[in-house]
Amino acid sequence: MDLPLGFKVSGIHCGIKKSKKDLGMIYSEKKANAAAVFTTNKVKAAPVLLSMEHITDNEIQAVIVNSGNANACTGEKGYSDAMNMAKKTASVLGLNKEDVFVASTGVIGVPLPLNNILRGIEDLQNKVNHEDENDLLNLAQSIMTTDTFPKIYSKDLYIDGKKITLTGVAKGSGMIHPNMATMLSFIMTDANISKTALSKALKSSVDKTFNMISVDGDTSTNDTVLILANKEANNKEIIEDTVGFEFFQSALDEVTLYLAQMIAKDGEGATKLVEIRVINAKTEKDAKLISKTIAKSNLVKTAIFGEDANWGRILVAAGYSGANFDPKKVDVWFQSASGKIQTCCNGSFKEFSEEKAKLILKEKTIRIIVDLKDGDEKADSWGCDLSYEYVKINGGYRT
Repeated sequence: MDLPLGFKVSGIHCGIKKSKKDLGMIYSEKKANAAAVFTTNKVKAAPVLLSMEHITDNEIQAVIVNSGNANACTGEKGYSDAMNMAKKTASVLGLNKEDVFVASTGVIGVPLPLNNILRGIEDLQNKVNHEDENDLLNLAQSIMTTDTFPKIYSKDLYIDGKKITLTGVAKGSGMIHPNMATMLSFIMTDANISKTALSKALKSSVDKTFNMISVDGDTSTNDTVLILANKEANNKEIIEDTVGFEFFQSALDEVTLYLAQMIAKDGEGATKLVEIRVINAKTEKDAKLISKTIAKSNLVKTAIFGEDANWGRILVAAGYSGANFDPKKVDVWFQSASGKIQTCCNGSFKEFSEEKAKLILKEKTIRIIVDLKDGDEKADSWGCDLSYEYVKINGGYRT
């Protein structure tokens, strides 16, 4: 996958973790327009608080990010450490510290091994100036925690005859719940797009993708999605409410959707990716409420893990979602590569083949369809099953 023009990235092991990569850098040769969305948790990590300040002018030129330690609930020292990460990055790259975005992910409540990170920043500066074909993979690996695979996606499009590239990396596996997740995502593009249009596009994409995934119902202290646009494609500036903006929005949606689905698929201990599609709702709000509530239901998740077509749990989750609908109209279907089966009709039991349902639920990607038969609105969300392995992973996360 290609990087957009004018971007350099890398990732290394600096000693936060025992052996795996744990420090990454993104550098734009020119200052980029920037937009970000942060965690809704009232308990925000130090790097989130710092980066919220640094992005107030919607301009960023570099990102420094570590994994293995969230630098959350670490008091004044945590904020000072985040600031020192920004200062060191600015120093080695010749930037103002306010143009550096800082992010962290990992264990909460443990001070950063700052000296390791500061030495690592010097090593990263050398890496980004000596490009390697594995740089993007190294970056994606450096932000992983309990992830089982790196998450990268790239999309090219043409506007005004100019090639524009969007490339995103993400991490996320546990503590994932709308809105957003214990996740980080960094999206780079060489598009020339106004600050207001970039912010609008990111918020719209996040609402449709990252805000529609759930693994375990917990919202993290460090959630961050950042997009940088450095104008190197030399296209005519993209502004809101234009055809160019629509093309850009569509491409960005494709990038964030892929990354969001990969986060849901990689849920801690997960064996299946589950899509919950709610159709024919009275309002989009109702559709989203029901879809997200079903996605985070532990009873639904365990039924999917057990390959049990327990449609009653789906109806129950819809019922406590807070959405407005008529339970007596609801139909429920299960679908996968092995077929499709209806298990509920008008809110009541419908005879179906348990053998066929079992076959459908044996697949690695499952779709649950909930037809409210009450309007024209719809919503999709994504989650995963809940396995024995999830408890094992989180029972010993700090050790």
